[in-house]
Amino acid sequence: MHRKLCSIGNSQGVSIPREMIEKLKLSAGAELDITMDKSGQRIVLEPVKKKKYPKGIDREFVSQVNEFIEKYRPALKALAKG
Repeated sequence: MHRKLCSIGNSQGVSIPREMIEKLKLSAGAELDITMDKSGQRIVLEPVKKKKYPKGIDREFVSQVNEFIEKYRPALKALAKG
């Protein structure tokens, strides 16, 4: 299936066929990850999978914990080796 690159404000984009949107159960405003394959020859779009947290778990807290882990990963690994 061929699509043309079109201007969208100061950016450029490609429309996604309705059949694909319906099959992936997407709607306007859905978040997508865009990457290139290892060869650098293909663009890959994937729906962002929202993580479901158990009742009582605050998403903001989880986000802060993840940021902490990323920031201090080397130190945490060194401590784990202890």
